[in-house]
Amino acid sequence: MHPVRVSIPSFRSENSSVEKGYTVFKIDVLMNGRQHAVEKRYSEFHALHKMLKKTIKPPEIPSKHVRNWVPKVLEQRRHGLELYLQTIIMENEVLPKIFLDFLNIRHFPSVPKTESCGSFDTESLESSKLSHQPVMLFLRDPYLLPAGHDEFSNVVIEGVVHGVYYPDLQPR
Repeated sequence: MHPVRVSIPSFRSENSSVEKGYTVFKIDVLMNGRQHAVEKRYSEFHALHKMLKKTIKPPEIPSKHVRNWVPKVLEQRRHGLELYLQTIIMENEVLPKIFLDFLNIRHFPSVPKTESCGSFDTESLESSKLSHQPVMLFLRDPYLLPAGHDEFSNVVIEGVVHGVYYPDLQPR
């Protein structure tokens, strides 16, 4: 089973004064226990389909042209697009980068599942190498003191600095 699951639970119609109305589909993405939602128009699905055709054989995508925009027809399109995404996931062991980008999934170089922690087979030098992937991500440098506008100062850093430079000074 693939670690990525998708569903399209809903859609909504948008009306704009600049262009004619369109439908936005909400895609729920579940990967490694984390869920997020992405909203896409049909034109974005169609662009994805055209790009996927260059690297894999994607399943059929629901028709681009819809005669009327009644809820029943839009529901059929929603179901068809959901099936389209799920089929891509089921039929491809390694998902194309363009597909992961479409779903806003960060991707790392793929490592075969059987060798992600190295191998006990000592005959092959290549299989005995361990591979490492990032475990933690900092949005900013964790070793810098926080800016003055932070609500909470960094108590740990202040405590260490206080202990190193003023060991005899007692806290208030």
